[in-house]
Amino acid sequence: MPDALGWRAKFGVLAPSTNTIVEPDFYHMSVPGVTSHFSRIHIRNQDLGSNAAFEALLEQVREEIRTAVERVMTAEPDYMVMGMSSETFWGGMEGNRQFVKQIQDLTGNMGVATGAEACERVLQHYGIKRIGVVTPYQPVGNHNVELFFNEIGADVVRIKGLRCPTAVSIAHVDEATLRQALLDVDGDDVDALVQAGTNLSMLRLADEAERWLGKPVIAINAAIWWMALRDNGIEDKIDGCGRLLREF
Repeated sequence: MPDALGWRAKFGVLAPSTNTIVEPDFYHMSVPGVTSHFSRIHIRNQDLGSNAAFEALLEQVREEIRTAVERVMTAEPDYMVMGMSSETFWGGMEGNRQFVKQIQDLTGNMGVATGAEACERVLQHYGIKRIGVVTPYQPVGNHNVELFFNEIGADVVRIKGLRCPTAVSIAHVDEATLRQALLDVDGDDVDALVQAGTNLSMLRLADEAERWLGKPVIAINAAIWWMALRDNGIEDKIDGCGRLLREF
């Protein structure tokens, strides 16, 4: 029998224990009959103040992710969603492929939405090649984001990393800072703006920015949710989170 509330789909969501934005964002984009069930990846040391610290945090993710998957699988989800984007960009296209395979090996070949692949699908949907990118990352994180986009055939014209000092502090970045970051990577030579980092609060700002910039502004949480819905044949449209979910 179908779930009483998730009668269309139940999503198992993996998110870092430090992330306070992706869960409310996903709830904000909820549609009838679809439920999301979070499993937290334990982050013991949230320091992001250097390239080495950033990589050390990702090592914690890799050590803890199996346990997080096993826990959420007890809810018998239909599909998996990665509520963290940096690990899905790491190592470019091959890194994302290996990440998806890892999750599928743990879940019996279940479908998986990742931030990297969601961005790829959105760019293909729009037919866009030249992008500006905003991230909360250190330079090593930006390098891996740029590597992924270059490998899928996108030209990263400009990229701005906010170099947030801790994992929790990513959620403290205010709208004024994000607005300026979008302007910093925009230009006549850019066809769309992409925001990485699921703990940055960009849903509403991206929706507004598309109106005053006159081009797609892709908030990563919207892209991930769009991929998850459409992979499951759910075509509901959602207002207030950008053109992607409103029209496609």
